[in-house]
Amino acid sequence: MPRLILSMDGLVLKEMVLEKERTTIGRKPHNDIQIDNLAISGDHAAIVTILNDAFLEDMNSTNGTYVNGQPIKKHVLQTNDVIELGKYRLKYIADGGAPAAGEQDEAVSFAQAASQTDAAAPPEPQAASSAPPAAGIGMIQILSGAHAGRTLELSKSLTTLGKPGSQVAVITRRPHGYFITHVEGTVFPVVNGRPLDAQAHRLNDHDIIEIAGVKMEFFSQAMAQ
Repeated sequence: MPRLILSMDGLVLKEMVLEKERTTIGRKPHNDIQIDNLAISGDHAAIVTILNDAFLEDMNSTNGTYVNGQPIKKHVLQTNDVIELGKYRLKYIADGGAPAAGEQDEAVSFAQAASQTDAAAPPEPQAASSAPPAAGIGMIQILSGAHAGRTLELSKSLTTLGKPGSQVAVITRRPHGYFITHVEGTVFPVVNGRPLDAQAHRLNDHDIIEIAGVKMEFFSQAMAQ
């Protein structure tokens, strides 16, 4: 299970396991990781952990969030990345280390329907390791936008959907079904007309998902036959 090692001025303060899907960091007591220092914003940053992937997001903090010395708004964490919050350091350690090249899960970007042409096609999916067994293979059919009619097979353990920098969600394939989780953006994805919250939401056949201005339908491969 991924973990963080908190230190300051080279002194290790504690080690924390990322057991929750969303871990918040900040000065206020309600945060999962509270750092009581004026350089840290009340709600400073958050880490969304999906299977073996972790996404770090700065929550519009006053002094910013840095990873390996570079300011970030959104960052996919790799093992041994160092998150810098003022004088504090959080070293990220992933289970089994970082994935080798070519082992990242599938990522598909859909542009907003109102501003896209056929020339702005999604990137080709990257190779990915096999996902754990689930009850049937999930499918996504695009209902609006430039890619309306396109069908995606959710055979990977994790598929990223949305528009980077605007709104991003991930669909994870688990042994007991498919789940969608908000990852990036101030506006949360909508399922069947209702906005999601920060927790993972299990998808059912014929659920209508709306993200980054594009509507799509989730269904199982068995029902498509």
